[in-house]
Amino acid sequence: MERIEHHASFGGWQEVYQHQSKQLNCTVNFAVYLPPHLKGEKLPVLYWLSGLTCNEQNFITKAAAQKYAAEHQIILVAPDTSPRGEDVANDAAYDLGQGAGFYVDATQQPWADHFRMYSYLTEELPALINSHFPVNGKQSIAGHSMGGHGALIIGLRNPAQYQSISAFAPIVAPTQVPWGQKAFQTYLGADQNTWRNYDAVTLIQQTSQQLPILIDQGQDDPFLEEQLKPQLLQQAAQIQNYPLILNLRSGYDHSYYFIASFIEDHIRFHAQYLK
Repeated sequence: MERIEHHASFGGWQEVYQHQSKQLNCTVNFAVYLPPHLKGEKLPVLYWLSGLTCNEQNFITKAAAQKYAAEHQIILVAPDTSPRGEDVANDAAYDLGQGAGFYVDATQQPWADHFRMYSYLTEELPALINSHFPVNGKQSIAGHSMGGHGALIIGLRNPAQYQSISAFAPIVAPTQVPWGQKAFQTYLGADQNTWRNYDAVTLIQQTSQQLPILIDQGQDDPFLEEQLKPQLLQQAAQIQNYPLILNLRSGYDHSYYFIASFIEDHIRFHAQYLK
């Protein structure tokens, strides 16, 4: 594991690391924000998963999250959105291939050799964070768009590992929208029963252990009606009596201007469960 960036930020350090991933079978970057803390002090972790076309840089340079992570003494971890490299399969479309891992473990070739973001994020990356940074064992997960989908499905499938979940403009029902259907057909194949393992609406209907969920959705988001459909998750949560907060934000779109406007709320939300 090699540190490739190191910047002072709000009394702490914004860093980027690079390592050879066994799950992804390639070299991978991930960002870590270490808030100011006392020597020997252990802190909770908030994982952030970014959206289509993003990498570890988008969140750390655009979300303005470090200030609030420093105030609440939370370590922020922001991985890349997919495996990358000359030997990694890719597609010319922005919503498939490198930059568009969809946080699944691909079963179809040529993707299966590298596109194992689900296992990377639930097994390999947490093991690295736990062994190299001053963590106390408590963690939560958040994300945006495709990354909001990732945060929801990872949290819902692994409720014992997380304290809380949040998302900005998440893809909540990928089996029912074009982005998800295209990705799942490509990565997982034609058997739609396998798709359901990565669909938040399906998972919230099946889970017996509940985590608090916060979602913010811009009402001027151009992807709202076709790709995001937060009302589907809200309806499923109401039927299950699941603790879900959905905020519809007038005037806001899908951009990091939206995320930066409400990231303080999300970090404060997680902080109450990470204490």
